[in-house]
Amino acid sequence: MTTSKKGGGAKKTAASKRRAAAGAAKKAPAAPPPWAAALEEITSRADSVWTHGDGHAPAVMKARKQALKNARGRVAIVDGCRTPFVKAGTYFAQMDVIDLASVPAAALIERLELDPREIDQSIFGVVVPALHAPNLGREVVLRTGLPRSIPGLTVNLACASSNRAITHAAETILAGQAEVVLAGGAESLSTVPITYSRNASQRLVDASRAKTPAAKLAALAKLRPRDLVPVPPAIAEYSTGQTMGESCEKMAKENGISRRAQDEIALLSHQRAAAATAEGRFAEQIVPTFPIPGFGDAISRDTGIRAETSLEALAQLKPVFDKSFGTLTAGNSSPLTDGASAVLLMSEKKAKALGYEPLGYLRAYAYAALDPATQLLQGPAYAAPLALDRAGLSLADVDLVEMHEAFAAQILSNLKAFASKKFARQELGRTKPLGEVDFERFNVAGGSIAIGHPFGATGARVTMQALNELKRRDLQLALITVCAAGGNGVAMVVERE
Repeated sequence: MTTSKKGGGAKKTAASKRRAAAGAAKKAPAAPPPWAAALEEITSRADSVWTHGDGHAPAVMKARKQALKNARGRVAIVDGCRTPFVKAGTYFAQMDVIDLASVPAAALIERLELDPREIDQSIFGVVVPALHAPNLGREVVLRTGLPRSIPGLTVNLACASSNRAITHAAETILAGQAEVVLAGGAESLSTVPITYSRNASQRLVDASRAKTPAAKLAALAKLRPRDLVPVPPAIAEYSTGQTMGESCEKMAKENGISRRAQDEIALLSHQRAAAATAEGRFAEQIVPTFPIPGFGDAISRDTGIRAETSLEALAQLKPVFDKSFGTLTAGNSSPLTDGASAVLLMSEKKAKALGYEPLGYLRAYAYAALDPATQLLQGPAYAAPLALDRAGLSLADVDLVEMHEAFAAQILSNLKAFASKKFARQELGRTKPLGEVDFERFNVAGGSIAIGHPFGATGARVTMQALNELKRRDLQLALITVCAAGGNGVAMVVERE
C-alpha cells in the first residue's frame, strides 16, 4: 500500500502480512468461518449479483489520479461530534433539525476552543427540512450565536447529504474561497410535516385570498371530508413509486441474497456497536443531549443498539416490505432515527497554524448514479472504484472500509459487486473486480443498522467514525461509502498522515 510520511513502512508491513494471511486462509481447508453464509455471498456467490449483461450497460471510465490540495495544503478534517442517534418518536420527538444540528455544532466549536470569527462558512445537509426555516446551514449559525456574517447553506443528497456537505466544504477550501468550514447534517423523522390533499390546499389558498367573509366561506364550503384526511409521509422514489425498502427487497431477490446472510450482517452491526459503546469508543464522538422542551436527563448513548440480540432472535422477525416472500425485516434494516452530526474542515496550513492535529485528511471522493428502477442502492459499487482510482489506490491498500448500512441486503449487494468479475466487466468496463472486503476491517465499530440512520447526519457520522478507528488502531487509510435515494452513491477516501 502507499506509505505515509510517518511510520508508513510499519503500516505497509502490517497490510502485507494481513493480505498474506488472508491468502493462506483461502487455501487452507479450514472449518467454515463464523460468518460463512455472508462470506459465501461475497466470495463464491459474488457473480450472482445482478447486471445489465454484456453490451447493455455504459462503462464507468477509469478516473485519473487527483491531488486534493492547493497552495494551502490538503483538506483537513480537524474533528467531529454528534448527538446520540435515537429512534424517531422517542427522546428527541420535540426537537426539529435546527435544535438537533445546533447541539454538535456548538459543542465542536467549544471543544476546539475555536474563535468563531475564524469560520468562513456553514454547510449542512438535511433531507426533510424544517418548513419554517429551510436553510439549515444558516439557521445553525444563528442558533449557536456564531457571527451573523458567516454565510450558511443547505444541501440535500438524501442519505449522503452530509457527505455532500463535507465535499462541498472541501471544494470551497480548495478553490481558495474559505479556510475554515463547519459542515454536517441533521434529520428529525419525529417532526416530518404532514400534508393534505391538493384540493384541500387549493381551497385553503382560495379562502386566504378571499376579500370578504362570504367569499372565504364559499371557498371553504367546497371542502369535503375526504380532503381533510392527512396524507402520510412516504419515503418513496418519485420516478418509480417504490419505497427504499421495497426497492431493496427487489435487490435482495435479484442478487440472490439469503435471509441468513442479511441477519448475520445485522448481528455483526449490533455486536460491534455494542462493544464500541461498552469500551467508550463513542464517548468523544457523542455529545450528551438534553431533550427539549423539558430538558430532562441527558441522552448520551445511541438507543437502537441491541447487545443481546442473536441470529435466532433475528430469524424470528417477519418480513416487512414483502410479507409473503420477502427477506427484509425490522432487524436487518436501519431504523427511522433522529440525530445530528458536525465536522470542522480546514486547509492543512490553517489547521497547523491554529495548533490543531487533524483527525485526518480527505484524499479523494467520487459520486456516481444508476437508474433507480434497477438497483436503487447499488451506487457505492460504481463510486468506490472511481474514488480509489483518484486516490491512486486499490481496495487492498485501504485498512478499513466504512459502509453505510441502509439495509443488510444493500450491504451484501454492494460487497458482491465489489468482488464480482462479471460486475466488473459488464457494469464497469474493467478487467478485474475491485476485490473482496475482509469483514475484520469492515464497519469495525458497527453501522447504521445498529447505531441508527438520521438521513442527513449519517455521512458525517461514518466519516468521523472511520477516522477515529484509524487513529485508535494506528492505521492510515479508510474507504467510506454511502448509498442514497435516486440511485446515487458516494465514496470517499480519507487518510491520517
